Amino acid sequence: MKMNVIKLLLCWAAGFIAMNLVAQQQFLVMEYNVENLFDCRHDSLKNDLEFMPESPRGWTYSKFNKKIESISRVILSASGEQVPDLVGLCEVENEFCANTLVRYSPLREAGYEYVMTDSPDERGIDVLLLYQPYTFKLLEKRIISVPTTAIGGRPTRDILHVSGLVLTGDTLDVFLVHFPSRSGGWRKTEPYRLMAASCLKSASDSIMRSRINPYIIIMGDFNDYPSNKSLVEILGARKPGNNPEPYSLYNLMDGKNGGTYKYRGEWGILDQMIVSGTLIDGRNIKTSYSKARILDFPFLMEEDDRYGGDAPFRTYHGMRYKGGYSDHLPVLLELEISQP
Repeated sequence: MKMNVIKLLLCWAAGFIAMNLVAQQQFLVMEYNVENLFDCRHDSLKNDLEFMPESPRGWTYSKFNKKIESISRVILSASGEQVPDLVGLCEVENEFCANTLVRYSPLREAGYEYVMTDSPDERGIDVLLLYQPYTFKLLEKRIISVPTTAIGGRPTRDILHVSGLVLTGDTLDVFLVHFPSRSGGWRKTEPYRLMAASCLKSASDSIMRSRINPYIIIMGDFNDYPSNKSLVEILGARKPGNNPEPYSLYNLMDGKNGGTYKYRGEWGILDQMIVSGTLIDGRNIKTSYSKARILDFPFLMEEDDRYGGDAPFRTYHGMRYKGGYSDHLPVLLELEISQP
């Protein structure tokens, strides 16, 4: 009789542990500006001639394949044995690059599907979202144009908006951005980023109004820091406090140590992870400020000969090929999915 009670208790304990393991699941979201993932073929509609075998850069298929392998390594190294459920990549030229990465690299074993933009950007670079179809069921892809030419700017990258179901049955809305660059000076180019932020804010506000529980993630290379106008004044994204408001946006990278990009010896955070307050104070899906971090693996870094310390191990420095990974560091966000 006593032995049967012990067995019953052991079975109950095992079942309780198993139930809790099933009930809580980690959901990983990664963002990475991969620095000019171009193929070696000229697109007559784009200014991509610098990435040709005969160009001063000498961009060959062997270098392209090395770049593909490098990006794969970063994604597969992001978080131990679990690959990220969502991966947002900036500076990807076209679907040939995307398909090569997903189907013909070490990443093929991860089983990713993808969606991407086809922007009017003059150089032809776009944003690409990889997703795990078993943990993120794609519902809708939407392209949001940013009409910078209307205020005298160059054509820029579209914003990618993707909606999908997670294991709880809730809808997760993901925005992937690559805001206009600072080339030409940040003051001169700021109006273009403010316009991009306005387009993004309008789209996220629409989701806030239409969803009962708006779970929103905004990620990408903003070419602005957490304290700049595009993030603070237009998006209203700030560092979360003790009492997050469900229909506000919070920048989980604001105040982090280090940076994702080094400019003239100074680290700064250009790559942001922004979430709705419903994700910080959520029931079925939730995260926190501590769950967002910069991935500064040693293999992504090199010695900064000019300014001292370390810097991202980039593919090119000017026109000189270095064979590294990117001039940016990736960021990773962990969410907790509670299955009903």
